[in-house]
Amino acid sequence: MLTKKQFELLLFINERLKETGVSPSFDEMKEALNLKSKSGIHRLITALEERGFIKRLAHRARALDVIKLPDSMSTSLAAPSRAATPPPPAANDDRSVSVPVMGRIAAGTPIEALQEEVNQISVPMEMMRSGEHYALEVHGDSMIDAGIFDGDTAIIQSGSTAENGEIIVALVEGHEATLKRLRRKGEMIALEAANASYETRIFKSDQIRVQGRLVGLIRKY
Repeated sequence: MLTKKQFELLLFINERLKETGVSPSFDEMKEALNLKSKSGIHRLITALEERGFIKRLAHRARALDVIKLPDSMSTSLAAPSRAATPPPPAANDDRSVSVPVMGRIAAGTPIEALQEEVNQISVPMEMMRSGEHYALEVHGDSMIDAGIFDGDTAIIQSGSTAENGEIIVALVEGHEATLKRLRRKGEMIALEAANASYETRIFKSDQIRVQGRLVGLIRKY
């Protein structure tokens, strides 16, 4: 299983090789992954090499070759097949990445925002979008009509913007986090529940900060 950063680096190297035929420099990789030092890139490259995804070419500066890609990336480039749909990927194979779980998110009355990682969860790469992701455990029932239930794990694409109608993580007045549907009404923002038992809450735009948008759910039975 690749971590999120390992997957991002492999994808970046592969795209750069396809575009230019030359692997990116360590500085370019550091900037692309938003890392503070080259030592982090060294560790990621070593991990990818040990797992057989890349190979360093001898006697050539900044020369890397991509040996293989995770299954989900490889099959997405292949021609359509009439074969039966494969089973969902296992949590411990190359089609999953590790995402940090940052605590609980309220699908109901907002709860205190949690900022520290509490554990990691394996997420199928088919569920991921571009950029950083994190996970939050759903607490409450205000989004049940959108198919989001108490105890679900929400997969969030990190970001500060969202389209009208998207389900977002909203930071309310700087200290409370909630999962709601975003509705913009002029200079105001409505956080809309998906349960008739909850009222839509209206805020001034400067009272709400978007911290990401929902891209997937993981549910335990």
